[in-house]
Amino acid sequence: MMPNFLLNRWHGYRTVWASLLMLVLVILLSWFNWIIGLAALCCVILFGVSLLRAELTFRRELDEYIAGLSFRIRRVEEEAVSTLPFGLILYDNQYTVEWHNRYIGSMFGRKTLVGTSLEECFPRFVDAYQQAKEEARKESSKEVRFELPHGHLTIELIILPDERLIYLQDVTTFADLRDRHEEERLALGIVFLDNFDEASQGMDDQQRTSLIARVATRITDWAKNYGIYVRRLSSERYLLLLNQKSLRELEQSRFVILDEIREMTADLKVPLTLSVGVGFGAGSISELGELAQSSLDMALGRGGDQAAVKADQRLSFYGGKSNAVEKRTRVRARVIAHALRDLMLDSDQVLIMGHKIPDMDVVGAAIGMLKAADMYDVDAYIVLDKVNPSIEKMMERIELDERLSVRFITPDEALNAMTEQTLLVVVDTHKSSMTIEPKLVDRAKRVVVVDHHRRGEEFINDAVLVYLEPYASSTCELVTELLQYIHDKVQFTTLEATSLLAGIIVDTKHFALHTGSRTFEAAGFLRRNGADTVLVQRMLKEDLGDYIAKAEIIKHAKIIHNHVALAVTEPGHQVPQLLIAQVADSLLNMNNVHASFVISERMDGLIGISARSLGKMNVQVVMERLGGGGHLTNAAVQLEGSIEYAESRLREVLDQMEKEEGLFE
Repeated sequence: MMPNFLLNRWHGYRTVWASLLMLVLVILLSWFNWIIGLAALCCVILFGVSLLRAELTFRRELDEYIAGLSFRIRRVEEEAVSTLPFGLILYDNQYTVEWHNRYIGSMFGRKTLVGTSLEECFPRFVDAYQQAKEEARKESSKEVRFELPHGHLTIELIILPDERLIYLQDVTTFADLRDRHEEERLALGIVFLDNFDEASQGMDDQQRTSLIARVATRITDWAKNYGIYVRRLSSERYLLLLNQKSLRELEQSRFVILDEIREMTADLKVPLTLSVGVGFGAGSISELGELAQSSLDMALGRGGDQAAVKADQRLSFYGGKSNAVEKRTRVRARVIAHALRDLMLDSDQVLIMGHKIPDMDVVGAAIGMLKAADMYDVDAYIVLDKVNPSIEKMMERIELDERLSVRFITPDEALNAMTEQTLLVVVDTHKSSMTIEPKLVDRAKRVVVVDHHRRGEEFINDAVLVYLEPYASSTCELVTELLQYIHDKVQFTTLEATSLLAGIIVDTKHFALHTGSRTFEAAGFLRRNGADTVLVQRMLKEDLGDYIAKAEIIKHAKIIHNHVALAVTEPGHQVPQLLIAQVADSLLNMNNVHASFVISERMDGLIGISARSLGKMNVQVVMERLGGGGHLTNAAVQLEGSIEYAESRLREVLDQMEKEEGLFE
């Protein structure tokens, strides 16, 4: 309804028009009779005075109305802001509260927080705000959002930096639902008995059944303790259904079941070990199954006795304290040999390639694969780029052999010669990025991988044939076994057999480390077929200058964590990677040294760390945390930065592992 003074205003407008009409009439009347016109003029004047009074009254009433309405609006605004179901805070440049609504006072149980620091109200406010602000900047957002705990509540803060205004909202219920949803997300796992056949070999049916029952009971009890549903699929395989909460607890316990099963079966000649693969974060059950299986393959490829967890984009490993168990049967070697033979016969040529900076294990294994192709008259070539000092003497011997020397080609020549029917054999590595020429892997239609290193996250997944056995001492050992099954009568030249034996000797440190019965069987086979041990020693001879350089680095070594030798070269002093590795090997010969680490600047400017152990420490896990990898007893990493940075990173990892589970078994 329109206010009265506005109605009066409407009537006033009509009066003005009437006055104008009356003035026109006065003028007309004065034209005919001035007396009547004078009387009419007086009437018009009186009417104008009343009109002026009405206008003044209107203005006064309008001002009073506006003032009253403004007061009511301000009162309603204040009441609305004070009673909003969320908080408002204005702060200054020092993050001090300047004003807040009533909701904030009730939240903190105080009448006012004006003058109080936001850091005092919300511990870690500044750090959380700066971090969220950086994320908002990347997303080009004008508002900053993050959550902070407040007692038993979870508070969401929405900050407008330009206005220095904060909106606070209690999102405890939503956060609880979100956390509950995350905790109840499904994960799928597979437990596999690594070496059941080897551990139960020689047992009768009753003993085997008893062993299976003991293991099954322990796994079932372990699963119940962590709220996991377990289903036995076979004597060697179990299925796990769990949620994220249980998975988090398993990771915190570092999959203690691995140690329990190994210790429970320690009385056997070959203790039983487990491998666990867990997949989490996929959108469907089938994808979870694929993640779990690939995780298990990863754990087995790294030697078993460990757990691999693929959660979203994260890949974590637990366990892996023991060496890979050597397989007593050669059934797989025979199957792989026959499959490799068929692939070679179906190819127009075979290209053989190893990792960058090839060592004797690469060259020896490549020569062995070359021999396998020659047995079936298939053209084969070894891809080699630069000759590094570690294989210089071996290559000098090969250069004297006219038949063998012409089989070495450059990466460019290999790329030009490759066809769709070419078979590429990758030896001593399973990572495409570590090969001499990754383009060959990308271009090859068929790839075979033969390697003895523990499987890493990067892998040539589209390989048609994979022979990866971490228990083996070297790739040369694996190739030697394949050669015994790939053809009935393999005849080696002295140089071929010696090259394979040299690869085994180098990787085992003269049969001192990482050897099994099959290692000596392979070496014996090569020796019977013409391998010359004296020639191996000539290939392994080192220069006096290198020996002195190693002694200079060893001079700066120090003992940390009681049994770890650490040698760090001086900044700016560049050392070949081979020399770094040799120093790490030499440090293992010292008394009470169970593991060694050598840090030095390489010739390419990167910082190289070589790690070695006698088996009591898994140096592969140490190097993986720094971004590298390798074997349980032999690993390395290359870092960018300075010597000091690399040393501090290594010490941090060792300190962390010491706190988590100890460095040594």
